Amino acid sequence: MRQLSATGRVFRTTVIRLALIYFVALTLASGAVLVYLSQNTAMVLRQQAVETIDAEISSLADRYRIAGIRGLVATVDARSRRPGASLYLVVDFAANQIAGNIESLDDRVLASAAGELQQVSYVPIGDGARREALVRVFELPGGFRLLVGRDLQEQMRFRSLLSEATRFWLVVVAVLGIVTLVFVRRRVLRRIDAMAETGRRIMEGDLSERLPVEGSGDEFDRLAVGFNAMLDRIEALMHGLKDVSDNIAHDLKTPLTRMRNRVEEAVRGDVGDPLAREALNRTLEECDALIRTFDALLRIARLEAGSMGAQFEPVDLGALLEEVGELYQPVAEDEGGTLEVRAGERLFAEANRELIVQALINLIENALKYGHSTDATGARIVLAAEREGDQVALSVRDFGSGIDDADKERVTHRFIRLEESRNAPGSGLGLSLVSAVAHLHKGTLRLEDGDPGLRAVLRLPEGEAPAAPHSADVAEGTGGEGAGGDDARSLPAPGVSR
Repeated sequence: MRQLSATGRVFRTTVIRLALIYFVALTLASGAVLVYLSQNTAMVLRQQAVETIDAEISSLADRYRIAGIRGLVATVDARSRRPGASLYLVVDFAANQIAGNIESLDDRVLASAAGELQQVSYVPIGDGARREALVRVFELPGGFRLLVGRDLQEQMRFRSLLSEATRFWLVVVAVLGIVTLVFVRRRVLRRIDAMAETGRRIMEGDLSERLPVEGSGDEFDRLAVGFNAMLDRIEALMHGLKDVSDNIAHDLKTPLTRMRNRVEEAVRGDVGDPLAREALNRTLEECDALIRTFDALLRIARLEAGSMGAQFEPVDLGALLEEVGELYQPVAEDEGGTLEVRAGERLFAEANRELIVQALINLIENALKYGHSTDATGARIVLAAEREGDQVALSVRDFGSGIDDADKERVTHRFIRLEESRNAPGSGLGLSLVSAVAHLHKGTLRLEDGDPGLRAVLRLPEGEAPAAPHSADVAEGTGGEGAGGDDARSLPAPGVSR
């Protein structure tokens, strides 16, 4: 799988998602509060203006009833000279201004004298700027008209300040969100990435790795301390188990080798009884099988622990598959079957040649053992090398009865043998070794339906071609543990019974 970009990887993390959710929620909540305050403040201010206008109208109406139009004009003139936001205007039947503090007003406003509340545009005396106001206009006897209103300049300024405060707050929230994301990216995700990298190295076999502890005592430190204590315990148990396994393997392998040598000497001697010779030969074969089993166990353990010391180099997997196929084509024909190789293009990977050869041999010999067709003919095997994205897939397919889906993962474990092949030779370690080789190369082993048969696919990361092609003979890569002769065909790799 291709690595995600840094941005994509950041936004796929739970911490970033939570930070974004909190940021969006805070922004929406803050915006909603500010909008609510702005709207309600504007409504309250408008209500106050209306109440002030109505109070002024009530006061002037009392004055008109007492002193008539002259008293009303005198009162309006006196109030117009006061500083404030109140507006007054008295005009005669010809719309001539008698008293007030309004210099210019639309004639249509005065024509509507039903006392309804209106928002109008006007020019105050002494100020050429046009402003907004709330007014009521009443018609008086004799054709006179009275306007009482309230200037909205202060209210509009207050609303403008609220709008600026809203915008400023949104900018502050955005900056805080960016700062939070940067902090999470550089602080939290850095520690998470460090823990993930440590876990990856531990999975590769380095059990001495530990999660970093910064000493801050935060939740990451507490988590790291707990995991490190668990890793200490696991490492101790694994070392103990490895020591026990190695000791058992070595201690049992040595007497088995001695027993095999004694039996071989006895077979070479003069054994007159045919039954005794047959028993010695069977004992010799069983000793060889046990020794190969112990060799395979030791090799799998070293592969899984990453302690093989294997050297990696660019390997032409297509050419390697063809060489292994040429080696095993006569073997398949001798058993009445066929072996076909499909490797048209050159495909390279950083790999250990010997281990890849051993893995392919195990898969081919499994196919030879268990890939016989249902019509009782020999096994038909197809080897293929192909590119799959950024990986190289080496596949060994047979046309036998295959494996049930429920058993495909299980058979890659050690000593797993399916019921239908309990009586067949083998120890159930072949696929375990292949799986360990795949893991060491950061690849995978998958058992897939061949429809019919089984298709075992070893997928490895594709590498670059070397400056000079490697052309060593494939037989040089088969001389390690699990291969004890000059010809790879002389020593079957440990297989897995299906």
